Amino acid sequence: MAKTDYKTINEYHKAFPKAVQERMQAIRDIIHQSVPEAEEVISYQIPCFKYYGYLIYYSSSANHISLLSPWSVAFLKKFEKELSALKVSRAAIQFKNKEELPVGLIKRIVVFRKNESKPSTVKSKK
Repeated sequence: MAKTDYKTINEYHKAFPKAVQERMQAIRDIIHQSVPEAEEVISYQIPCFKYYGYLIYYSSSANHISLLSPWSVAFLKKFEKELSALKVSRAAIQFKNKEELPVGLIKRIVVFRKNESKPSTVKSKK
């Protein structure tokens, strides 16, 4: 049975082949560059980053790496064209391991999620 009690992202990465580890590390680096305040955690036994709540997750399988988040309607509309060639659900975007990782797209996704996650600074008037 596969290990399912990961305590750190490093432990999670080590469970995969070197090439997959490098792809996951690239995503991890993008998240840290885009949201330096994000906290690394393991949630649902996969890497997760918290920033005013759960910002984004990623996971790996034999054939792809997934970015996971509850994608908003605004998110799906904004990235509709860029995501059209990928397998996308309301919660996951899959990047095939045999294809180059779309670093620019991933960075834009993370920045969009960062902006969505920030609490509103405008107080409503009653």
